[in-house]
Amino acid sequence: MVVVTVEKDETGEPELLLERSRAITLQGRDRKGRAVVRIVGNYFPARALGGRAEEALRGYLRERMLPAIGGRDFVVVYMHSRVDRGGNFPGVGAIRAAYESLPAGDKGRLRAVYFVHPALQSRFFFATFGRFLFSSGLYEKLRYMSRLEYVWAHMDKGQLEVPDCVREHDEELERRPLMDYGIEATESRCMYDAASMDTSASLHSLRYVS
Repeated sequence: MVVVTVEKDETGEPELLLERSRAITLQGRDRKGRAVVRIVGNYFPARALGGRAEEALRGYLRERMLPAIGGRDFVVVYMHSRVDRGGNFPGVGAIRAAYESLPAGDKGRLRAVYFVHPALQSRFFFATFGRFLFSSGLYEKLRYMSRLEYVWAHMDKGQLEVPDCVREHDEELERRPLMDYGIEATESRCMYDAASMDTSASLHSLRYVS
């Protein structure tokens, strides 16, 4: 597994750590002309951020990403390939809090979230807890993309940079399709299936959703 590591910034500002990781970037447009926010899970510096993942997400979205989008409609392409809970996954609680912190208008301009390379456990998790953890406005925009080929139905290849780790995982899925069903694991046993969806934190979050 390849994990991008980011050294702790001297200023201690978590959003700067996130910016340097290039885990969240603005990239081109989809086929409907909407801005594309690419999130590479394998790049997220969760270990470097420690308990500041939520702070980093909120600050980065508010101070950097939303101004760059500039009031346009946008979509998110989240690449979950080779995400490991201990190294590069911020936790569902942090993701939920960051989304809920967005102004209502920006939530409305988010048109779709393309979840690339979800494993069986990821699908099961969101089918079971998704409606409790996220507002219907986000949950209903979630679209599973088991292969990169399905992403290209929504945007041109020249508009989205795909990291090598994502391409390699896609090729591995083509060679070993049983991985989609959790029957066969990757050789490196990457925890991209989100055991990983930070279940303990997520269940804790359920207390505040009703």
